[in-house]
Amino acid sequence: MNVPLRARVARFVAAVALATSSLALATTAHAADPLVLRVGTDQDLQVLNPWFSVVVADYEVFTLNYDLLVGFDINLQPAPGFADRWESSSDGKTHTFHIREGMTWSDGEPATAADAEYTYQLVLDAVASEAGYIGSGYLEPYLTNAGLKTVKATDEHTLVVTTEFPTTLLTQAYVPILPKHIWSKYKLNQIGDTKAKGFFKNEPPVVGTGPYQAVEWEAGDFIRFKRNESYWGQKGAADEVIIQHFSSMDTMAQALKNGDVDYIRGVQPNQFDALGTDPDIKPVEGFANGYDELAFNTRGKTQGARGSTNALTDPKFRDALGYAIDQQKLVESTLAGHGVAGTTIVPPYHTAFHVEPTTPRHFDLEEAKRRLDAAGYKLDGQGRRLDKDGQPISLRLTWPDSEGEHATDAQFIAGWFKEVGVDVQASVTEEGKLIDDLIPKEGDGPANFDMFIWGWVGDPDPHSLLYDLTTDSIGSLSDSFFSNERYDELFKLQQRATDPEQRKTYMAEMQNIVYDQAPYIVLYYDSELHAYRTDRFANWTNQPPDSGTPLFGYGPVGYTLLQVAGASPSPAESNAAPNGGSGSPAGSGSGTPAPTSGGGDNTTLFVVLAVVIIAAIGGGILVLRRRQAGVEEE
Repeated sequence: MNVPLRARVARFVAAVALATSSLALATTAHAADPLVLRVGTDQDLQVLNPWFSVVVADYEVFTLNYDLLVGFDINLQPAPGFADRWESSSDGKTHTFHIREGMTWSDGEPATAADAEYTYQLVLDAVASEAGYIGSGYLEPYLTNAGLKTVKATDEHTLVVTTEFPTTLLTQAYVPILPKHIWSKYKLNQIGDTKAKGFFKNEPPVVGTGPYQAVEWEAGDFIRFKRNESYWGQKGAADEVIIQHFSSMDTMAQALKNGDVDYIRGVQPNQFDALGTDPDIKPVEGFANGYDELAFNTRGKTQGARGSTNALTDPKFRDALGYAIDQQKLVESTLAGHGVAGTTIVPPYHTAFHVEPTTPRHFDLEEAKRRLDAAGYKLDGQGRRLDKDGQPISLRLTWPDSEGEHATDAQFIAGWFKEVGVDVQASVTEEGKLIDDLIPKEGDGPANFDMFIWGWVGDPDPHSLLYDLTTDSIGSLSDSFFSNERYDELFKLQQRATDPEQRKTYMAEMQNIVYDQAPYIVLYYDSELHAYRTDRFANWTNQPPDSGTPLFGYGPVGYTLLQVAGASPSPAESNAAPNGGSGSPAGSGSGTPAPTSGGGDNTTLFVVLAVVIIAAIGGGILVLRRRQAGVEEE
């Protein structure tokens, strides 16, 4: 959210459905029942401790509960968050953040610069610890990659941060500011290690400064949030927000049709097109800020890794297989056209930094065969490719059970690889086990795989997508064990580059290194497919307006702009930019794959009865650092 928001696209299987609820629309005064916004997702809801955030839904949860030091406005520009002003020294290494005065935590305690100091120092302490990271290891790189050196609250409303090098990346840090008076009661291992005695789950009621606070949580099922009455920013129409997990995408789509939920994320392409025929439902197709890839275990059988052949360590072998993949066919067959064929690891979403490869591959089975022959992987008498130990190559291909559409990708890839003599054994893996197989826990870790299909989601800045392939990320975020000295050098150079054109030059070379070395073969940039109802809430506002989605973006701004359907439009709504529409966007897609479709037992878990009212929208207008734009979808 990535991130800010970069997150591994993942979902777990559970039989969950919402029972049909009866809703009475009214335009009178507020009734006894709260006005509830109900949001459906196919991702599991296992995390309230933000340090364990991995999937997109985790980031959505913590940005409802907490503020970032600097947030993002509707145009993805830095905007006031926990701090309302900031500036940097002339050398770009001392950064002063002014914490808004009068802000309180949801429990009434003052929210000050001491809380921000505590949070950032926690990152420094974690990096200096024996483990070297905290929780899932996904959040602290936002600060360490910005060169975080020291942090000091010089008074209640002033935070001074120093960095090792000039940087503009601190305003892109997707790290929630936590209440010191709650979290400082726990040791570092109690915060970041689930096996530690006294592990802090951060169970409800959560104390934060965000617009909504978690008050009820059934792990894996739903999280219920109540409005934070002391929130400093604009307040949306919903009194409560319920984020509900669905194991079946068909069930989730039907719940939207029935009016059991107001918004769903992760719609299947066939469902997306069908939902557009309902007059009360608006499908929204967001551009991809991420990608789906075929990844290789680049360690093969070396360094304790458990790949099936050392051919996996050879860039020439991986590159040759890239010619045996027809990305456009996958876009048509798996995505029904809702996306574009992939190339480099910085998606076209980042127009200022994306480059196409200098020496692009194309689908050509004969060329793949020629390159495999030239690299020394000959055919035996039975038409099987042999590795350099003389053994037939048989590669295991898997994908998480939360990403059922990748079964289609796997079927095509297995067929194409067979035609060039490479056997593929394809099977799905339970997501939790796959994470254990991929990510090393200590040192080398299990690395028990050959190839997998999965995806990454990025942030407003592409920095996080680049970090995942650095040598430093091995042991935390790296899932291919790729290591390239020049790539690492360029990563550090782009960290320090304050000139955008110079930074793009470094990133361009990085993108070409990964493309040519092929630890990943980017399959596609698949569109972010969402849908929502227009008969209960209005002023659904895409972030960004021309290519985003209203929710599951970068921060809680979409929630704060919602109005009751039928209420007078806000200034933002009246001046709304046109919607990007539901057609397939040119040159983009979404890094979050469409989830599996299929049946599941319907279990009544939560029934909400609400009376929709026209209510006065309280609170101050959110101050945006750049221009404001909104999009009403009705």
